[in-house]
Amino acid sequence: MSFALRDHTADVAVEATAPTLSALFEAVADGLAAASCEEVPESGDRFSLSVRAESREALLFDYLDRLIYERDVRLVLPADHRCSVSGPDDFPADGDGAATDDPDAWTVDATARGVPLGDVAAREIKAVTYSEMTLEPRDDGWYAYVVFDV
Repeated sequence: MSFALRDHTADVAVEATAPTLSALFEAVADGLAAASCEEVPESGDRFSLSVRAESREALLFDYLDRLIYERDVRLVLPADHRCSVSGPDDFPADGDGAATDDPDAWTVDATARGVPLGDVAAREIKAVTYSEMTLEPRDDGWYAYVVFDV
């Protein structure tokens, strides 16, 4: 899995690829941490979270939004992400990820290491945006592009 930070007008974007959807969520979240500071220290304790949404795209948005919320509430930089993503029938054969009648159809169960904000020179990421968001399967795995408001 990999990610790259991309310049985006007054914002910052994360472009990521991974062999699985779970690894893609991890890569985008790691990109969010990298966009927040130059270097992530090894300090901090792990914490768990779970997010549910009606589609893959909504799940990625809500997960990243939750990480920003956790940063603000816990006063930590979430880093070193581990995710397990599941969806309707664990990814239908057609790969459609569209909205369903079940608002909890997609789930990410995750952990992150909460690095105390006092240990990093962090830049504030204000919010995740739907602007230009892309989340799609590709021949060699998964691809995402996410813009963050700084």
